[in-house]
Amino acid sequence: MYPSTTNPPVGERTRWALVAVLAANMLVDALEVSATLVALPAVGADLGAGAAGLQWLVSGFAAGFGGLLLLGGRLVEGLGRRRVFLAALLVFAAASLAGALTDSLAALTATRVLKGCCVALTAPTGLAIITSAVPEGAARRRAVSLYSLFGATGFCAGLLLSGLFTGAGWRWTLAFPAPVALLLLAAGARLVPRDVRDSGVGATGVRGGGVRGPGRHAAVCGAVLTGAVLLLVYGLAHLAGPGREPARAAAAFAGAALLGTVFVAAERRSPRPLVPPVLLRHGPLLRSALGAAALNGSYVGFLLVASLHLRETGRSPWQTALVFLPAAAPLALSALHSARIAVRLGPARAVAAGAVLAPLGYALYPRAPDTDPRWTVLLPATACVGAAFALAFTALHLQATGAVPARLQGAAGGLYQTFVQAGAALTAAPVAALYTVGRAPALCLVTVIGAAGACVALGGLAPAARAAAAPPPPNHP
Repeated sequence: MYPSTTNPPVGERTRWALVAVLAANMLVDALEVSATLVALPAVGADLGAGAAGLQWLVSGFAAGFGGLLLLGGRLVEGLGRRRVFLAALLVFAAASLAGALTDSLAALTATRVLKGCCVALTAPTGLAIITSAVPEGAARRRAVSLYSLFGATGFCAGLLLSGLFTGAGWRWTLAFPAPVALLLLAAGARLVPRDVRDSGVGATGVRGGGVRGPGRHAAVCGAVLTGAVLLLVYGLAHLAGPGREPARAAAAFAGAALLGTVFVAAERRSPRPLVPPVLLRHGPLLRSALGAAALNGSYVGFLLVASLHLRETGRSPWQTALVFLPAAAPLALSALHSARIAVRLGPARAVAAGAVLAPLGYALYPRAPDTDPRWTVLLPATACVGAAFALAFTALHLQATGAVPARLQGAAGGLYQTFVQAGAALTAAPVAALYTVGRAPALCLVTVIGAAGACVALGGLAPAARAAAAPPPPNHP
């Protein structure tokens, strides 16, 4: 996703040690959401926060992640992959420790936003380092597969580790990524190769000429986009439930609209916009991005509701993690074959199947106020949701970027992932607000969002079928 620059040759053993470090970092990045979801009830009990306040720990992370993705590419261009990757790891470790030590929900939320910003830099930059350091061919395919596998299994790892750590105290759940990130930082400092910008030698050969910032336009747009998403989350959080405050919600929406206007104006004036205008007219990309936003948003909203409900019914953090496992394990188990499955089914069909299964799973989750469901009642819901993600998530990405020209693949990937994270941020807030009224309204909203994603996905079947049935263009000499 991020731009490629030339690295010096890397030895075989060093290369695979580098891949292992980058893959391990991807695992840590991926487990952040699942670990926090399991720990949410314990955090709320200790800090005196309800569902509406706790959702910020989920939506804040997603807002930071999605808001900085587009800026991250320019940071890498200006500062170099090595600098950006190592600096983001250091800040991530510091934010993890600060979050574990604070007694303030506002401060904890700030650390979550900051960690989301760090992950927006480390995850795609790690992949860019791999594609530069590992030669093209079978070796690179193995390296990228390992990287993707660790990312897919990170969610499961987060569930299990959080189930263990939260039993001893939620602070351990938030703190344990810190020493891991510091170990990866130490290893990365030895293994991540320097590129031209990292050495400080510019294209002119003058030392220091290669180090430059991302540019005022990119920095402003990154900050504005993150702020707009956070304001939207704030507004949505005050639209329903006991904390309903229409005046504050309206002010937040007005602020988000203003920031959105600034973003659009800056993009139009820039000779190098973060989002090339042609991508905003690319039907398959936009349809897939919206479908992915609905799928990821409804998925996170569902797990948020289930986490709070299971705690209310007396489930321990470990039991909650085991209940969630069927919703996460299918993606991890199919990670190495997900692209092949999507191609065999056809991306549009795989997306549609997953988008239909997701709302079915949400609809199966018990809604009665005093329900204390058994494992056999919860399994159909979580299994449907897990199968939906395994079928649709990779297929959505393939469908989004498959028809995009090679020169625009990086920008398209950044735009797509921004939609994915924004979906999680903007869904968690209203779902949590409705949960304060009752579990049934919150689950209804989750189901509606999932069904909306299904409609978008099913709308892509007809164009895909027409494209498959169309005769090939004539060959001209």
